[in-house]
Amino acid sequence: MPAPASKAAWRLLAACAIANSVCQLSPATAQSVASRTDAPPSAQSAERQDSFYCEERRLGYWFYCERPKTPEQNSPSPAPTASATSQLDAITATLRELKAKAILEPTPANVTAYIRFQRAQLDRASLFSDVWQRAIWQDPELDYTLQRPVSTLGKRQWQDSRSAERNAAMAQLSERYGLFYFFAQSCGACEVMSPIVQSVASTWHIAVRAISTDGGPSRHFPNYTVETNQRSRMGLEPKITPAVVLWDAQTGRPIPIGYGVMSADELQDRIYLLTSKEAGHDY
Repeated sequence: MPAPASKAAWRLLAACAIANSVCQLSPATAQSVASRTDAPPSAQSAERQDSFYCEERRLGYWFYCERPKTPEQNSPSPAPTASATSQLDAITATLRELKAKAILEPTPANVTAYIRFQRAQLDRASLFSDVWQRAIWQDPELDYTLQRPVSTLGKRQWQDSRSAERNAAMAQLSERYGLFYFFAQSCGACEVMSPIVQSVASTWHIAVRAISTDGGPSRHFPNYTVETNQRSRMGLEPKITPAVVLWDAQTGRPIPIGYGVMSADELQDRIYLLTSKEAGHDY
């Protein structure tokens, strides 16, 4: 019986060797081995498949290698803040309420509350005005005084430049335009306006056709003519004198300049604007 005894001895030696190697494992390794050993066969198989397909072959999301993340719970959205318009309306309403209460019940507490709140709003308005002015100073596109100066020195320079530009345009006016001047002998304003029209026309060599609406003469325009329904054909007010109309010979249309008494500068400015500037380009 030596052979069976030899086999049993070899089996005993192998078992001791395996037990000795297990005892020499680290606690973490032993725990891992134990967990794998204790895991059911189906779990071990799934882990082996995940390791093969996901780690070695890197198949990705479509093979369920990337586990879906649990959705994060949405935090409650903050309450919407009131708009600037509603805040301003609330301030106005509070100011009116405090004022009304101070008037109806003029106790020291009510009057003081109104004064304090009003002072706070005045400070707010002063801050707005200060920031407004600083913004205009620092941005030339916002500074209207660059187009129309308000200082004495700047206004003088602007007026000189404007007068030179106007005079250059007026010097070319007679090549295209003429004047119709409607007056009446019984009109007191016409006695004032007639020499002004005569002076402007003479300065810029503009032809004037003076028309008497009542048939009476004019000492400033001895070569006048009597009206024969010219004003109605031009679309003018039939009963208002004096009236000055610029006639465009190139287009054959009248351009009403104005009614009543005007100074020479105003008359020239109107003629200049209506013939040389488009609406909205001379602010």
